[in-house]
Amino acid sequence: MAELRTEEEQVEALKKWWQENGKSMLLGIALAGAIIFAWKGWQNNQQVEAETAAALYQNLIQAVALASVPQATEEQKATATHLASNLKADFDGTAYARFGALLNARLLLDAGDKDAAIAEFDWVLTQSEDPVMTVVTTMRKARVMASKGDVSEAISLLNGVSSDAFQVSLMELKGDLQLRNNDQAKARESYEQALELAGDEPRPILVMKLDNLAVEG
Repeated sequence: MAELRTEEEQVEALKKWWQENGKSMLLGIALAGAIIFAWKGWQNNQQVEAETAAALYQNLIQAVALASVPQATEEQKATATHLASNLKADFDGTAYARFGALLNARLLLDAGDKDAAIAEFDWVLTQSEDPVMTVVTTMRKARVMASKGDVSEAISLLNGVSSDAFQVSLMELKGDLQLRNNDQAKARESYEQALELAGDEPRPILVMKLDNLAVEG
């Protein structure tokens, strides 16, 4: 009888516990299931978005190739620009959109629209967190700015950039712009610093630039 009473007490205790905690436990299980389902759905959406952006970018590469040839039609150029705009509008958080903007900047430069190309570079710089893309884009922007006559502004832009991977190229470009700005002394310093940073890496064009300055001096 004692054993039966113990079992009855256990059943009653279980019933009481279920009445007090059953609903909250079921709610917790349902909530956990919903979180897992939402997480898997988000992962699937991210994968679909990445695949769609990649496909659109591949189409853009082909369109840019067609639009870059001398015999390209206005329709082909418009197609490339449209695809680049779609990447920026629909997939602005992806690297594909930023690469697409750089491709579109090249088309704009081919068309002679330097201001629009600089706008594309600015968009990339506001979106990118990749230091390599940031440096490359900044250098391209500086070249275009200098080609517009804004040489001093382009040099100032480069002064705000630092990169271990691109330090030689940065100093060489800075020397090019300083030379364009008729500042041979600073250009020579930049070229010399670039050569020093290059170490044993062969830089024949950079050496030629420095030699030309020595001859002119």
